[in-house]
Amino acid sequence: MPLTIRDAHSADLAEIEAVEAEADLLLIETFGAVDWPPPDPAAERASQPGFLLVGELDGKVVGFAHVLEVHRVVHLEQVAVLPRYGRRGIGRRLVEEALRVAADRGYEEITLRTYANVPWNAPFYASCGFQVSVPATDFHRGLISVEESLGLMRYGARVQMTASL
Repeated sequence: MPLTIRDAHSADLAEIEAVEAEADLLLIETFGAVDWPPPDPAAERASQPGFLLVGELDGKVVGFAHVLEVHRVVHLEQVAVLPRYGRRGIGRRLVEEALRVAADRGYEEITLRTYANVPWNAPFYASCGFQVSVPATDFHRGLISVEESLGLMRYGARVQMTASL
């Protein structure tokens, strides 16, 4: 059965959390991060302004993309795919659909924040059309503050990236 990308439903929330927890293990292993912050509750993600997409194979959620819409800014907050489904184009399809939905909602660009030197982070997003950019809004500077409070910078350089829609 082919991959289906659709809006998330409340029935998907437990699977979304499980996807993020399992995907985070890749970063935890890469960084040796014994104190990695836990995933955000999926219900919290779903309640934020924006949209939440899931990638589904054979009736199972195997990935998701979470996009925030705040102060006329659209921001790709998270993309996660179950590692056993990695390298099959699922993450790319989720990103492409997130960009399409954002463009359909009238946005001209979308941002994200990620690790600069993790292959499935900044290099992957660059292959999806994102370029390193400078945080220019209070919203984006606020994201940096959140990353600092979580201690994410100790694992490597973080960058903002922007794609034109």
